[in-house]
Amino acid sequence: MRKFFLLTIFILSIAPLGASAAKFEYSGWLPYWREASSTADAMAHLNQLTEINPFGYIVQPDGTVMDAMGVADEPWKSLIAAAKAKKVRVIPTVMWSDTEAIHRILSDTTARIKLEDDITELAFNEGFDGIDIDFEGKRAEDKNYFSTFLRGLYQRMGKKWVMCTIESRTPLSSRYLGTPPKDAGVYANDWAQINKYCDRVRFMTYDQETIDQKLNAAALSAPYAPVADVKWVEKAIRLAMQTIPKHKIVIGIATYGYEWEVTPLTQSGYRYDKLWAFNPRYATALAAQIGSKVQRNPAGELSFSYIPQIQLPPPPKADQQLSNTTPIPAPLQTTTPAAVVLATASYNILWWSDAQAIKQKIDLAKRLGVRGVAVFKLDGGEDPAMWQYFK
Repeated sequence: MRKFFLLTIFILSIAPLGASAAKFEYSGWLPYWREASSTADAMAHLNQLTEINPFGYIVQPDGTVMDAMGVADEPWKSLIAAAKAKKVRVIPTVMWSDTEAIHRILSDTTARIKLEDDITELAFNEGFDGIDIDFEGKRAEDKNYFSTFLRGLYQRMGKKWVMCTIESRTPLSSRYLGTPPKDAGVYANDWAQINKYCDRVRFMTYDQETIDQKLNAAALSAPYAPVADVKWVEKAIRLAMQTIPKHKIVIGIATYGYEWEVTPLTQSGYRYDKLWAFNPRYATALAAQIGSKVQRNPAGELSFSYIPQIQLPPPPKADQQLSNTTPIPAPLQTTTPAAVVLATASYNILWWSDAQAIKQKIDLAKRLGVRGVAVFKLDGGEDPAMWQYFK
């Protein structure tokens, strides 16, 4: 009896170490279009990272996978070797955002199986620890096709990691103030199936902008177009935790910001026209140049506004941009079209994620008990002070 009692104590004392004491993970996406700065940034911080995710591969319209980064070439070759030496996982992202092609390939059994085989082959041939799947712009009708694709890939990958990067969502009651449209709850991602076939589920909890009507309504007295309000992030992750276990969930964190042209409306609210994305250095340099005061806004991020005199300042330089192409979407509105009557002259507002905003989300991830965080993006343009919180 005494031996059994002592053995029980011993087992209970060591059991939690593998489960509840799982290491908090830090990872980041590396843009291939800024390979020199992104690889240098990752190389300098490998000791603080669990995993690196080069935006390495793009699925073409015909379903073939293109090596966008040149995995066998420098500087990727040296970074990957250094990461492996430090036991940092190397899991490149396979990107796809062609809605029509996604439907055409995934709905065709032969084409889908070939894609599963091709992705698996590159993971094994290049010695990667796994693959991160980032298929965006899918239609709801392709939900089952995507789940079938993930199942086939998961079965082929064996002991290698299968990561899924997917869009975040919040409760319908947050996205709509009134009765939601009938199709509002129809989605392209089946979280239950994704949970079955993905070892990590990385939520893109950024680019919130004006999607949360409840938060918008609470902020109508001032412009509100966050990259990611920590309150919005928490709502999104708590919803995800209802289907996906928290030990699989990774919170996506932005390191960039947007500049908007903001026009007040006569009734209430604002019209937002997105101008471009930028790295923090652009914002801080502009604020200093024109003498604007940067403030911490209610979303926990930084912002300031100014009125352009003759013309807008030139777009951000290449080393300050989010990417080599910055799409400008249709204007966003916080009121109904009937209320779009301009009240006063427009002005510009810059809104971005700095080290303190990033820390808030890291703290949130730890408080919720999820597996970790993944930052988009690592390219040397992020607020360097954020690295003190990667520990």
